[in-house]
Amino acid sequence: MLSCSQGQLSHIDTAKVVVESFYQKDNNKLKKHTTEESYAAFMSIQTVMASGDSAVGASNFKVLQETVDGDIAWVQFSTSYEEAPEIFKLVNEDGQWKVTEKGVKEKSPF
Repeated sequence: MLSCSQGQLSHIDTAKVVVESFYQKDNNKLKKHTTEESYAAFMSIQTVMASGDSAVGASNFKVLQETVDGDIAWVQFSTSYEEAPEIFKLVNEDGQWKVTEKGVKEKSPF
């Protein structure tokens, strides 16, 4: 098996794809890299957001911290889209990283 086979993104690359596809409204790509719960949450946020400016610039995605523990990863990152850093929890499902929702009382490791 090739280590660079298509569809096998790292947890960091997956987080970047999710951020960029969300802001670019590429919902097919967004759905591919999120769990069902996260996709639904992203869709409700996207609906509420002002849809006036559809032209989105470069994300300037920058990883601040990341950690992996088995099939769970956390990525803290900054983008040009938000002032404050954001954190994604990812799960590895069938060899593919997907952004998921964190539990109600679950705290990130950062």
